[in-house]
Amino acid sequence: MRMRERNATPWAWHSRIRDPLPPERLPAGFLDRPAEAVAPDLLGCRIASSIDGRQTVGVIVETEAYVGPHDPASHAAARIGKTARNATMFQAGGAAYVYLSYGIHWCLNVVTGREGEGTGVLIRALDPLEGTDVMAERRGRADQLCSGPGRLGQALGITGDLDGHRLEHPPLRLLPGWTLPCSAIAVSPRIGIRLAADWPLRFHIRGHPSVSKARGSAS
Repeated sequence: MRMRERNATPWAWHSRIRDPLPPERLPAGFLDRPAEAVAPDLLGCRIASSIDGRQTVGVIVETEAYVGPHDPASHAAARIGKTARNATMFQAGGAAYVYLSYGIHWCLNVVTGREGEGTGVLIRALDPLEGTDVMAERRGRADQLCSGPGRLGQALGITGDLDGHRLEHPPLRLLPGWTLPCSAIAVSPRIGIRLAADWPLRFHIRGHPSVSKARGSAS
């Protein structure tokens, strides 16, 4: 569904990209699948932002799946139901579900599955690829630009105005990227949640410096 496997160290995107870029659209049906299937396949894909007319691009290196109303950690959990805040999660796959965390950080989720299922993938970290100067200006620092969901939201200029935005269109697009070998992908429980904290639904590129530090990672 993406480009062929790369032999480079997983995080060496900047110096190793020599081939033509992948297509500008994901394959039909890519996001119509369950969140736990989409989440690992998003690793290596790109998020491209042209918000405020300023281009920034990052490669997805860490994700977390939230798998529907039976998932007590999800914003779409059955005990919550459909609300004004989480309504976007019940759209068809391909929408951006953007929410404010702790009243400070805008976080980006990719809605997956069919309309009404309430599933999605939190984008937890990116490897900055283009527009790092813009990211640094927005973040007010030159390091840790996209290492965490709040940081990447700030670096890309994401706000709540993009909640419900379809990710095949500017100013925020989800694009194909580079396929990873299975050996490059690690799986662990999700981070920073209280309920269903042991569910192995966090996926990340093994050893990438932008990935959250957590114990218990496994292949």
